[in-house]
Amino acid sequence: LEQLGPMAVFLGMQLIEYCERVRTRDNLGRKDVWLLRVRLCGLAGVLAAGVVMLLWPTGFFGPISARVRGLFVKHTKTGNPLVDSVAEHQAAKPGTYDQYLNIVAKVAPIGFGMVTIGYSNDASSFLLVYGLAAYFFSHKMVRLILLTAPIASVLGGMAIGRVAGLCIEGICGWSLDAGELLTWMEDSHGVVSTVEAKVVDDNKNGESKKSKKKKVDDAKKKKEDAKKQPEETKESEEAAAKSPLPSRWALQLPIRAAWLYLAFYLYTESQHHIKDFQDSCVQMAQAMSHPTILFKGQTNDGRTILVDDYREAYWWLRDNTPEDARIMAWWDYGYQITAIANRTTIADGNTWNHEHIALLGRALTSPLKEGHRIARHLADYVLLWTGGGGDDLAKSPHLARIANSVYRSMCPGDPTCSKFGAPGGQPSPMMANSLLFKLHSNGLVPGVEVDKNRFKEVYKSKHGKVRIYRVQSVSKESKEWVRNNRVCDAPGSWFCPGQYPPGLQKVLKEKKDFKQLEDFNAKTEADDEYQRKYFEHLSDPEKARRRAQVRERKEAQARSGQSMNGGNSPAPLTKEDIKHINQRWEDNEVTSQMFDLIKMNEFDSLAMLLEQTPVYAHVRSKDGRGPMWWAHEHGRKRIVKVLKSHGVSEKLRDKDGMTPLDLADEDDEF
Repeated sequence: LEQLGPMAVFLGMQLIEYCERVRTRDNLGRKDVWLLRVRLCGLAGVLAAGVVMLLWPTGFFGPISARVRGLFVKHTKTGNPLVDSVAEHQAAKPGTYDQYLNIVAKVAPIGFGMVTIGYSNDASSFLLVYGLAAYFFSHKMVRLILLTAPIASVLGGMAIGRVAGLCIEGICGWSLDAGELLTWMEDSHGVVSTVEAKVVDDNKNGESKKSKKKKVDDAKKKKEDAKKQPEETKESEEAAAKSPLPSRWALQLPIRAAWLYLAFYLYTESQHHIKDFQDSCVQMAQAMSHPTILFKGQTNDGRTILVDDYREAYWWLRDNTPEDARIMAWWDYGYQITAIANRTTIADGNTWNHEHIALLGRALTSPLKEGHRIARHLADYVLLWTGGGGDDLAKSPHLARIANSVYRSMCPGDPTCSKFGAPGGQPSPMMANSLLFKLHSNGLVPGVEVDKNRFKEVYKSKHGKVRIYRVQSVSKESKEWVRNNRVCDAPGSWFCPGQYPPGLQKVLKEKKDFKQLEDFNAKTEADDEYQRKYFEHLSDPEKARRRAQVRERKEAQARSGQSMNGGNSPAPLTKEDIKHINQRWEDNEVTSQMFDLIKMNEFDSLAMLLEQTPVYAHVRSKDGRGPMWWAHEHGRKRIVKVLKSHGVSEKLRDKDGMTPLDLADEDDEF
């Protein structure tokens, strides 16, 4: 629906252009032109209203998209869990403007005020409209903050330029006027002859006699003004010469000295801001120009390395899988898999089918057995990002919400799927049983193993950032059926929407097509209730989480007659166990993982890992250091508390005889 606005503006501009042509042809006055515009716009409005009335009942006009709607609602959520899961769609925080624009974020409002109060005209109104629109939309959606950079630079430059101009005027006694400078340049190059030549040229183009006469008169007037100007200048110079020289300089010298001092003060005080701004620009340019799949990292011994896990994983797919292999991965990496690995992906950033994304989310967040039943009909391999930070496990609560928006049986009565998560750092039963968690934590968390009859790990990247599994027992019938039943919009066309094989029909019968909050063409009471609960749970996530825990507890008691936590916690470590672990100093995947989690301050992931595997809290690297050393070194106070709760000592020493406390800051309360 939002596309109709630009189209209406385009058609309106055509009407205005037609009126201008009629005005020129018939030499209409201002009143006649406005009357013509009103008549044409009224006629166009009547015709447009008739077209809308004819097309409205047919459902031709779609709703405003969730992304656009999110720019105008009071809350920062759109009601669509797929749109809400994208970080760039979140509202901008006040500090974001300082992060991206630096000092310009503070100077630009001054320029905006100057334009509004002292320099408002038809041309500058564009700056005002641009500034207001850019700030409003960037405040609603952080990715649009890029729109503020050009206008912030212009307004900031106007403010700084005006201050510099005032200082120069005060010091030198003359002003910098671009209009006067251009006039001087024109006069020095023969402006009269230029105007006369323009008049002659206009005569050739067949303009009216009235217009010709006016231009000739203007040229003569300008010529006379040019003759008078030297005389006026001579008179002003004579008047200035008659005034007493000492009295004039006695008044002007202190004023100019004050302006000079002000200019010097502003210049010296702004130097560190200029340096900071320059450094910030360079750092921001470098940070934003680096590829997201290739970055530098630091090892336990302080060496800087190049982490290229993602590209290497895609190259492995390209070199070690059949050309017709289908890769199941979350849609974020779809373009990378297609472009680098040259393999078909289940979804990518251009997948507009909400229900298809929900099916992918259901396969990944369902129990392993159920997820395999879906995956074997869709894909040959499953690729996961597993390196911590924003990996697939961190995103999985969003995957569950998206899946639940179509398959409501996953989290009945809970649109935000609160029972799928890691409260307190420990995965909930639903998360711990999911296909994604099993594949992600296979071999890393004790007791987590993948059924090799369903998924077989075929690749693990050097630094553990990517894991690839081959889907066992792939349905050849479904793969062949999809290949033989392609439906294209025309014979030989590249646009061929896919079809699901018969093997997935049982799952597809459970889906309920998602209706956006603003989808007024197909809105039902059930969707109203879903949206109401969705926003209610988002506004109070703790309350929603408690309700989910109560439901889980009741379900667990109904199944086994026991509490949820009975028998699930790992046995506590004894002093002998801890002593034995501390005697082993070696660099391995566990020490690297712990170092990365602490360095990146991934508190929730670390707490969840230690709840599942307390032994990781006591591991030691080759230099004798372990998690407690790294936590103090990077000032991670919350992590220090967690390590203490697991019995990690601060009195141990590394190979250089240093304790964790030796690495702590002086102001560290620990």
